[in-house]
Amino acid sequence: MELGIIGLGRMGANMAERLLKGGHRIIGYARSSESVERVVQKGADGAHSLKELVSKLSPPRVIWLMIPAGKPVDMTIEALISPLDKDDVIIDGGNSFYKDTMRRAVSLKEKRIHYVDAGTSGGIWGLSEGYSLMVGGEKEVVENLRPLFETLAPAPDRGWNHVGPSGAGHFVKMIHNGIEYGLMQAYAEGFALLKKKEEFKLDLHQIAEVWRYGSVIRSWLLDLASDVLKENPDLEGIEPYVFESGEGRWTVFEAIEQSLAVPVITLSLLQRFLSREEEEFSNKLLAMLRKKFGGHDIKEKS
Repeated sequence: MELGIIGLGRMGANMAERLLKGGHRIIGYARSSESVERVVQKGADGAHSLKELVSKLSPPRVIWLMIPAGKPVDMTIEALISPLDKDDVIIDGGNSFYKDTMRRAVSLKEKRIHYVDAGTSGGIWGLSEGYSLMVGGEKEVVENLRPLFETLAPAPDRGWNHVGPSGAGHFVKMIHNGIEYGLMQAYAEGFALLKKKEEFKLDLHQIAEVWRYGSVIRSWLLDLASDVLKENPDLEGIEPYVFESGEGRWTVFEAIEQSLAVPVITLSLLQRFLSREEEEFSNKLLAMLRKKFGGHDIKEKS
């Protein structure tokens, strides 16, 4: 199958390589000519403009976007509208907000261009392990794209499916990332508690290895935690600063809209905010309030 890929960062490039290995023809485009050249060296055809990319694809064209969510997606779609024709397909494989996806699908349908949202998980491991793909869009269009999804997934019949209409794929991926936040926070807190029990002199990597086999909490995240604790047991040189992509926020916002309690996901998001505070003003104020009403001790900076 023939596919154009826009956005050749690490994940986009890895997806291109996996598709090439699966026998698909890939035309890659990115703003960086070096990124284009890297996928060309893997066997793809390169394009140095969106118009050139479209011109190298045979109708009905299929173009997969792997670019940052928000304005970059809207700008790219706007630039593609003119060169694309009726029944061409745009797939958004990035982390777009599902309501934006629904809006874009409606707009493109008026121009008779199909829009498919493919929530994509797998990160840097997708090339070797395959990607988890949560696909939204028109059923017939998604079915026509089956060869692509079967190649990208861990197996043709595992790790991907058509989950619903336009927006559903990105919605499911959003919730997936919210769950991911909670799982990672639980592992982080558990291992921190183990480390705090200094009298036992626990080997955290050893414990992770025990839990990886037969335990109810075994998972790929635990496998990764075990690797980390083997390589750097005390996490030396690492700042306790946790970034977030935005999908955890969207998950919490959705829960508020639905009046549904999701305390674990919400608290894991707030903990990421807390990790970025160089000076925890709130805790300073708590200490001073305790001193004011009860004469309790405070710890002053030396």
